[in-house]
Amino acid sequence: MAGGDGSLAAVAAVALERDLPFVCIPFGTRNHFARDLGIDRDDLIGALASFQGRERRIDVGAVGERLFLNNVSLGLYASFVHDAERKTRNRLMAFLRMAPAALGRGRRPLDVSFEVEGRRKRHAALVVLMANNDYRIESMADLGERTRLDEGLLHAYVIESVSRRALVALLARAAVGNVGEVEGLVEWAAERFSVESSRARIHAAIDGEPVVLETALEFEARPGALRVLVPPSGAQGGVE
Repeated sequence: MAGGDGSLAAVAAVALERDLPFVCIPFGTRNHFARDLGIDRDDLIGALASFQGRERRIDVGAVGERLFLNNVSLGLYASFVHDAERKTRNRLMAFLRMAPAALGRGRRPLDVSFEVEGRRKRHAALVVLMANNDYRIESMADLGERTRLDEGLLHAYVIESVSRRALVALLARAAVGNVGEVEGLVEWAAERFSVESSRARIHAAIDGEPVVLETALEFEARPGALRVLVPPSGAQGGVE
């Protein structure tokens, strides 16, 4: 598939169903999936070497029957993806526009529940990012790379509906790329998550593309489900 992040999952789902190897040619805006595979996003010809390359097995995530390769966003960020007037391809601008909404009186948190170590954890969340494997979060405006795609886990990153003072502190640290451990940001890792909401249908962004999903949402990791081909060692700066 030659395309961007939002185009890949549909073709990858067919490859997975038929147990065929999948080749990603980065031809979109950000190409995060290609980056995390270790493919040079600026070398389309080099990416074609994947057809004679090495095979790997990597994880995918699923929400219901929908496959995702990178992540699923819920809450404020997803609402911006759905709003054509606010939608932007620049993550920093999206983040700056999202901040006033997070601090405003009209914010509507999601009721999110996780089962962790046999207990159900609940959060009132402004933003939820459900990721296929662990992101090195450098800032909320620019996700870092995933160091591996075969961990077998989903990671849920949640910005909680905390006090405005705590939220201002979180947003300020996120803007400069120093998130760390701070009030209002929590992370869980598990093979499965459920997301509940009082709303029957919820706006989401799957690998950056706007969709509407019916609640409750059931997320699961599918370890090693997808066969991918990557350029031979030395053809590009790939990682194992």
